[in-house]
Amino acid sequence: MSAEKLQRTPFYDLHVGLGAKMVPYAGFEMPVQYPSGITQEHAAVRSGVGVFDVSHMGEFEFTGPDRNAFVNRLTCNDVGALAEGQAQYSALLTDEGTFIDDCIVYRFDDKVMMVVNAANLEKDWQHVVGKKESVNCRVKNISNDVALLAVQGPKSEELVQGLTQTKLGDVAYYHFAVGEVAGIECFIARTGYTGEDGFELFFRAKHAEVMWHALVGQGRAAPCGLGARDLLRLEVGYPLYGNDIDDTTNPYEARLGWIVKLDKSVPFAGKRALDAVKAKGVTRKLVGFVTTERTIPRHGYDVYLKDHKVDIVRSGGFSPLLKQGIGTTYLPTHSLAPGTKIEMDVRGKRIGAEVVKLPFYTEGSVKRT
Repeated sequence: MSAEKLQRTPFYDLHVGLGAKMVPYAGFEMPVQYPSGITQEHAAVRSGVGVFDVSHMGEFEFTGPDRNAFVNRLTCNDVGALAEGQAQYSALLTDEGTFIDDCIVYRFDDKVMMVVNAANLEKDWQHVVGKKESVNCRVKNISNDVALLAVQGPKSEELVQGLTQTKLGDVAYYHFAVGEVAGIECFIARTGYTGEDGFELFFRAKHAEVMWHALVGQGRAAPCGLGARDLLRLEVGYPLYGNDIDDTTNPYEARLGWIVKLDKSVPFAGKRALDAVKAKGVTRKLVGFVTTERTIPRHGYDVYLKDHKVDIVRSGGFSPLLKQGIGTTYLPTHSLAPGTKIEMDVRGKRIGAEVVKLPFYTEGSVKRT
């Protein structure tokens, strides 16, 4: 895709003004890093607070009497279990039980919002519209109207609380509140993709510059790009569509069986297939690994188990916390135990690695086994 055809978020000029390195991502020009570098941005989020522009994500709004029931049929988790002001991680699935996309569903008193991955937006929209049939529910793609910033890190509440009258201590994890931040109407969700405490702020795109300057700067939050975001989510074992999950993988293989509610009150796409998968069991599962030699795992490297190619590196990078390469891959269920030796083909050379328990990082500490 040429640069002329790439979309820009409402924060594009601010990124360029700060010297960010811009790259094509999911049809957008996005900052991969700022002059301080990925390692410093990663450290800011793990120890302080950082801000990510995630306005490239897609948002669908569902209104009307049948909105909750319709979204419940679209997704594998149980929307009926949500209270107003609560969110849940879920997925859109094929009839074969594999991933069309993963998503987050937010339940309001008068609507439901679904946040989807930018790279899958058009595919997801066609899937949703194709399933609508005659239900009494209106569906609107509001992606172009929404600006979205993720404020992440142990000091995120302190920063945002200074800009809002909303009592953030009352907003639990995976819950949200409607209020104002920096005088801008928005809804404030205690969600994120880094494994740290934080908030995602949804607001009208026309307020982008005011919100950015209220959050970012000396003594406030560090601006962070895609490079740090990918490392942070990998360290806590969060899956990335197109790498760890896709239309060839199902939730049970991806260790996401907890988002599948086979016994909820309405059937959903992929249920029949997943009933069979659960009854029979899977033959492979996603695992984490660390390198035992000096190298950085990259997506697409072939992975070998006892000289047999079993998969590819799904996600990979260098963890500033572990000071070594980390990654994910799918292995046969008989070879999932921590300590299992595997190898990667790195430009024609076999490099050693071993399976570790996911996540690599949790609750402020590094998990190595």
